[in-house]
Amino acid sequence: MEPTSPIESSPRKPKVLGLIFLTVFLDMVGFSIIFPLFPKMLEWYVDREGAASAIGRLASWLQGIVNDDFAVIVLFGGILGSLYSGLQFLFAPIWGAVSDKIGRRPTLLFTLLGTALSYVIWFFAGTFALLVIARLVGGLMAGNISTASAAVADTHAGKDRAKGMGVLGAGIGLGFVVGPALGGLASGWDLTDAWASASSMGVNPFSGAATVAFGLAVINLLWAALRFPETKDMRPATAPPEHRRGINPFASLRRLTFPGVHTLNIAYFIYFTAFGAMEFTLVFLAAEHLGYGPRQNAYMFVFIGLTIAFVQGGIVRRLVPKVGERKVAWLGMALTVPGFIGIAAVTRVESAALLYASLALVSVGSSLVMPSFSSLASRYVPDDRQGFALGVFRSFGSLARVLGPLAGGLLYYGFGSYAPYALGAFVLLVPLALSKKLPEPVATPVSTPT
Repeated sequence: MEPTSPIESSPRKPKVLGLIFLTVFLDMVGFSIIFPLFPKMLEWYVDREGAASAIGRLASWLQGIVNDDFAVIVLFGGILGSLYSGLQFLFAPIWGAVSDKIGRRPTLLFTLLGTALSYVIWFFAGTFALLVIARLVGGLMAGNISTASAAVADTHAGKDRAKGMGVLGAGIGLGFVVGPALGGLASGWDLTDAWASASSMGVNPFSGAATVAFGLAVINLLWAALRFPETKDMRPATAPPEHRRGINPFASLRRLTFPGVHTLNIAYFIYFTAFGAMEFTLVFLAAEHLGYGPRQNAYMFVFIGLTIAFVQGGIVRRLVPKVGERKVAWLGMALTVPGFIGIAAVTRVESAALLYASLALVSVGSSLVMPSFSSLASRYVPDDRQGFALGVFRSFGSLARVLGPLAGGLLYYGFGSYAPYALGAFVLLVPLALSKKLPEPVATPVSTPT
């Protein structure tokens, strides 16, 4: 019989999961506040800095390509969203490996501090260049989710791990409920109205939302510093050379030669790229075809987030132990496909009811896929590789968030507003097929696979 780690035998285990839930919830609220602001925010920077600025010249170049003012805003949004995710792609495996070495708690505290700093920069981002710097700092420090995922893996074993990942996913889902809702409300809080002189310091119409995000980041940092325990067994462990950390996630993936890892990461990357294209262009589709503004977009994200939180917090934790992660993930992807087709149809019939019905399928589907894939990513590797493996896994999700918005924006205006969703439904057939090839995770993967 294998010895249990102190955290596994501790009665505080459910409490640890609650702390992980709260940490990712607050982090996602701050992260997603900006989503409903993208169209107006990008338009404001282009108007403010003029045609002679770098952003103005880029806007003119894009205008010559797509010949549509709204399309330029969409593509700018894709670029801005991709900046954050690009650095997250590079650094998620590094933060995961660092947490394997020094522990989850110090890694989490450092990245939370960096996240708070990114919101301070956003507050004073009177120029688009400074806003870009804020997003770059945020992306560089975005190790919170991979570290929290490793903490779940530390405290949950076997199929019970999917329950923990489901609760973590519910925190993310609820964060996406509250964040866009706060962003929609904060869109009307312009600090320069009451503090006109602050404009000279870079305070802008979106600094109110940055203030809310910073406040939540500080609360999260203080809460983690006071209450978050170390979940990793800190006994010395020697990692074989093939598991040393590096900045190249593709090389890191090649070093993870455990059965199922490569197929899982490829399936996750393709799925999340299609999902990212849909997610990013959704607010523009709603604005163009249904006349939605920031507040209506906030309501839409609330619906998505509540659905995700309900499924991941309740259904996943009961379903996975009965049928396994592979079948649950397959079912989720199978539900996502008709959801994408329904969203594509909204561009023709312009029906809010059809949009919400389609979003329900997509939200339920993604709620089944994400925690199941996260659980498999951790169960395919031994305990001393949890942070590294989950960092690589999250890194490919970040790469999908780089390519997805850009591809979605280009498809949206290059081929029509239906294109990201119609083509996405076809692309989703690939991970649907790959998921059938995933092996069952073994009880205890060995550190040096054959």
